[in-house]
Amino acid sequence: MTLSHHVAVITSDEQALIVASDLAEDFRRDSAQRDRERRLPLPELDVFSRSGLWGISVPKEYGGAGVSNVTLAKVIALIAQADASLGQIPQNHFYALEVLRVNGAPAQQQRLYAEVLAGQRFGNALAELGTKTAHDRVTSITRDGDGFRISGRKFYATGAIYAQRIPTSVVDEHGVQQLAFVPRDSEGLTVIDDWSGFGQRTTGSGSVVFDNVWVAAQDVIAFQSAFERPTTVGPLAQILHAAIDTGIARAAFEDALHFVRTKTRPWIDSGNDKATEDPLTLKSFGHLSVRLHAAEALLERSGEFLDRAQADSNAETVAAASIAVAEVRALSTEISLAAGSTLFELAGSQATLAEHGLDRHWRNARVHTLHDPVRWKYHAVGNYYLNDANPPLRGTI
Repeated sequence: MTLSHHVAVITSDEQALIVASDLAEDFRRDSAQRDRERRLPLPELDVFSRSGLWGISVPKEYGGAGVSNVTLAKVIALIAQADASLGQIPQNHFYALEVLRVNGAPAQQQRLYAEVLAGQRFGNALAELGTKTAHDRVTSITRDGDGFRISGRKFYATGAIYAQRIPTSVVDEHGVQQLAFVPRDSEGLTVIDDWSGFGQRTTGSGSVVFDNVWVAAQDVIAFQSAFERPTTVGPLAQILHAAIDTGIARAAFEDALHFVRTKTRPWIDSGNDKATEDPLTLKSFGHLSVRLHAAEALLERSGEFLDRAQADSNAETVAAASIAVAEVRALSTEISLAAGSTLFELAGSQATLAEHGLDRHWRNARVHTLHDPVRWKYHAVGNYYLNDANPPLRGTI
């Protein structure tokens, strides 16, 4: 995996949004074809990396733009609107950077942030198949001289196939989880492109195998402790997922508008010969637009809560941020699925034709929204407001 020769430096929130908007226009052009052919977006990721957007969450004191979470979420939503897989690939990159921010030693932060600003991408190897619960881990890390050895197998490793480092959750001899930033070219590390989901087809969310892989001690940071005290690691992860779903919803909505405006629908039976005058069609678009605008507003609001929690992390601010993010996560899940499904109802069977590629929006939403159960978002929100109960400290809330 080679690094880009020149990486732009983004210095402000405004610049990040402009760059993301420009990239989104380019990424949108062939997104349907990439999905149809399951063509991994290697050229697009090179452009994405060189744009400087992968470094926008690096704090200002380490040379980054230190953008707000409002901006970070908007950037991800813009890219996901253009190509949902490209929007998801950097999710765990930013998640790892947040773990590094809250738990990394200054020397680790200085070195790893510098790598990111130079164009390196971080993937992930967190989840495992076959464990008792989704939170259990068995991949082990054991001491070996001045470093460690890692053995285990991961799945849902989004971005690993594209990364220069693969942040990996491991369990030490005391049963405590650590996060190892493992170089992609390490001996004994194998990334397997075995992701076969019917949506989010080019995220590369397959397997990573660690066969006694050596990692330097300086590349291992505490992980479990990020959930043993109030930190913003969990809501940061979740706001990015909400941004992906919101971007998918916006893409489905815009494609539905375009299709209905430009294609003939002879089955309309409303006394009008234009789809744009059919009252049921108008009602459907109205219903979608209200919920989509609500999700976009909640996404911005949750970013503001998260900004405050990062500036002053305590039980109250982190809980408020987690609940604000849970609210948008619940709505973005529903609107992304509704927008993708309603597109078929409005555009008819033509929308299912492969040449249009419009089915990808529902498929992408259906797969991505399964990341963690939305029903627990509502439970946490209700418990917070009714019983003044703070949500649990974990990466799924």
